[in-house]
Amino acid sequence: MGGGHAHTHLRPDEVAVASLPSRILLVVLGLIAILTLVGMFQLWPDAAAVRAAGRDVEFSAPGVTYPHATITEVQPPCAAKKGETGTTSGPTCGQIAVTLDAGKDQGEKVLIPLLGPPAGAGLQVGDGVQLQRILPQAGEPANYSFFGVDRDHSLLLMTILFVVVVVAVARLRGLLALLGLGFSGLVIVKFMLPALLSGEPGLAVALVGASAIMFVVLYVAHGPSIRTSTALAGTLVGIGITAALSHVAVGSNRLSGIGDETSLRLQSLVGSLEFRGLLTCAIIIAGLGVLNDVTITQSSAVWELRAAGPDLSRREIFVSAMRIGRDHIASTIYTIVFAYTGAALSVLLLLYLYDRPLLDLLGTEDIATEVVRTLTSGIGLVLAVPVTTAIAALTVSAAGVPPTLRRRH
Repeated sequence: MGGGHAHTHLRPDEVAVASLPSRILLVVLGLIAILTLVGMFQLWPDAAAVRAAGRDVEFSAPGVTYPHATITEVQPPCAAKKGETGTTSGPTCGQIAVTLDAGKDQGEKVLIPLLGPPAGAGLQVGDGVQLQRILPQAGEPANYSFFGVDRDHSLLLMTILFVVVVVAVARLRGLLALLGLGFSGLVIVKFMLPALLSGEPGLAVALVGASAIMFVVLYVAHGPSIRTSTALAGTLVGIGITAALSHVAVGSNRLSGIGDETSLRLQSLVGSLEFRGLLTCAIIIAGLGVLNDVTITQSSAVWELRAAGPDLSRREIFVSAMRIGRDHIASTIYTIVFAYTGAALSVLLLLYLYDRPLLDLLGTEDIATEVVRTLTSGIGLVLAVPVTTAIAALTVSAAGVPPTLRRRH
């Protein structure tokens, strides 16, 4: 009796899908896609408002330039003892000698004090740096100070290495994932950031932008199929859950959304920003990658189980896939917690030095924000697993349905 399915082996792309559930799924996704496009149209940033927001924002004072230079000498750090001096020409420690690379002062050699964090950056002879040049008064030499390290080449090399490794290992699928990543960047830079600056609500911008990203990223990376559509549906449900929870959590915990110096600086420059909505938007975006990971895994698990067991009932497939999902949830929760812990490590170290009770630390804006990020993203992630699994189990064919015939082109 058991021999009817013991030697039946299908490939996932040969698995038949149930007609009615698949049609319902595609109709729902189509409606969400339409709502996403309408939302983007309604929330599309007002170019005039964005320009007005940045009109009074100046990176530096008029006349200040940022020439590039090459380090020719790195002096040792100054000793802790006071009164230590060098030759009569000035101090011989804690400075770098540089040669200007371009501009009207090209070839000029100057000594630049190296103070603060740059002093511990491990600068070496031959490194490129960027200086700040203050326009000199009549008859006086220009005043130079250290501004930053030229990292263009090293970052470019790391980017190339990343692309090569991804394409070499994942091949076409990796290349398509990189294309999806590029599209995500365009949505964030061209739509979400300007929309937030023009005063649009952060929750609405996050929902529309995240939906647009997921529609393109999933179908580009994994191909248009019912299996991908089930993962997309689960992802969108997870986004909705995370959005609702983060909105409630930010309000109930009385978070201002201004938890660091960058936010304070932004508030001083763009006072019209609604920072609580901005925090909600940040929480939703931060959880997209992990959410996408678990939903596509659950969808693939259901298809693999149906391919391996054509006679399994949908309930049996759901139960088996959830065993996989629980293992994935456990590891992914660690990923979320450790990612946020790593991002806030400096804050944690500082608060640890204060030697305050743990509950007092949780009440600070910085730590409470990270806790809310972690918990809301985690809940949305966990609930997306059974939702995606259920949608996928309903979408695959019922037990005993023969495999689909693959078309050959």
